Amino acid sequence: MTLRLWCPLALAVVFGGGPFAAAQSTRVEDLGVGKLLVAPRDSSDPNFAETVILIVHQDGDGAVGLIVNRRTSVPVSRVLETVPAAKNRKDPIYVGGPVELTAVLALLRSSVKPGNSDAVLPDLYIVHSKEVLEKSLAAGTGASNLHIFLGYSGWAAGQLEREVRRGGWFIFQGKAGQVFDADPDSLWSRLVARTEQQWVRNFGIPNPAEWRFAPVLR
Repeated sequence: MTLRLWCPLALAVVFGGGPFAAAQSTRVEDLGVGKLLVAPRDSSDPNFAETVILIVHQDGDGAVGLIVNRRTSVPVSRVLETVPAAKNRKDPIYVGGPVELTAVLALLRSSVKPGNSDAVLPDLYIVHSKEVLEKSLAAGTGASNLHIFLGYSGWAAGQLEREVRRGGWFIFQGKAGQVFDADPDSLWSRLVARTEQQWVRNFGIPNPAEWRFAPVLR
């Protein structure tokens, strides 16, 4: 497998929004780097069903994100066979999205900026440099602070905004603890449940997941 590192300048990607600003939002204005996109239960796109995506890049051309809850059973050592520091890494590779599945990216939690990387959150960086990734691996950075991804999720200018307006995403403020959640497989279900709990608190009506049609009374 031939791997290459992703370069932000080579991408064309946007952002975009909600009624429940404290916990989650559905407003285009609330999109931005460091936000989490949570797919609703009725998402019709198989590429993004039951996903949680961290927005890592935004500019006038669009947006880039990484799916943080799509963990594979493939170890890092198998994918990064040519990187000596990855030789004994048993932690899993994540699939960042359906775009360019041979592109390698990493999310690194660090108290200081690690070389050629970009801040996503105050203590979280997107690594798109082979040198920085190799140094992080050589330093023994564990899976609780380093996740490696193949591929990414990308939106052209205005595309993500349109999806948000159509109800295609809930928006949460991201936290490093969620990106490195100990149980990523259940992260989506926990976050989407919060959207339903917030609905109940705001409107005092039954959870939307429990709605059903009643028979017509005569």
